[in-house]
Amino acid sequence: MKKKKKNPTFLDNLYREYKVVVSNENTFEERLSFKTTKIGVFLTSFLYTGALIVSTICLIFFTPLKEYVPGYSSLELLKSTTEQSFKLDSIIKATELNNQYYSSIKKVLIGELDTIAFSRDSIIDAINAEKLSSELSPSKEDSLLRIYIEEQDKFNLTTSQLLIENKILFQPVQGEITQNFNKKENHFAIDIAVDEGTPIKAISEGRILFSEWTVQTGYVIIIDHGDMLTSVYKHNSALVKKQNETVNAGEIIALSGNHGTLTTGPHLHFEVWKNGRPIDPMQLFNFK
Repeated sequence: MKKKKKNPTFLDNLYREYKVVVSNENTFEERLSFKTTKIGVFLTSFLYTGALIVSTICLIFFTPLKEYVPGYSSLELLKSTTEQSFKLDSIIKATELNNQYYSSIKKVLIGELDTIAFSRDSIIDAINAEKLSSELSPSKEDSLLRIYIEEQDKFNLTTSQLLIENKILFQPVQGEITQNFNKKENHFAIDIAVDEGTPIKAISEGRILFSEWTVQTGYVIIIDHGDMLTSVYKHNSALVKKQNETVNAGEIIALSGNHGTLTTGPHLHFEVWKNGRPIDPMQLFNFK
């Protein structure tokens, strides 16, 4: 009696050996042959695919190619973005400050703002009040002595200069006052009669905000001295300094003249502005 042949199982099929032969198509000459199994083919394919995936991941995420992956940002890009954000914030702040400067210049040129009462001691009083408020309950005698000393040291007025808020202010020019400061007539300046071509000096160090020709006031120059202090010089015949240049106290910035439709003779139209409001220059300088 013949023994019944056992059917091969799934594992038997996986481990069954097969011979793979590579031969010449025309001559059928055997060129290459090797034995393998189904499980061997599966494992080889799996390992090859895994190695290919791992090498692709390493190639993309550990080389500059990672920057081309959608949604991925490199460290350099993040750093550059942060720096650009800070720069943009600085530019916005600088633009806001420039807009305030230009607005102040416009108001200075057309005299839109109302004037304020100002005395020679007002700035010192404000500074003293701020300092005294931060002190720890000073005595009355100490406060009076402090105010007296600071007034003597900080406000030493002469015929040519004035020490105010740690600034030495120089008279822009020597001459006779032909028109005084008059807020009711919107004349927020004093007019000083001088010969045409007389050097005009900066009252303090600062930066040139405006240095251009205007139809009504001729050559105009405006200086920002910091601490919200601005000086304006109009009806000049020539400008020595340009916009955004820095000047020192007492440095020549222009030459006086008789230019513009609003002038009636050679003179300097001189304005001083503090905190965006005009100040009577006669309260800061002694032109006598």
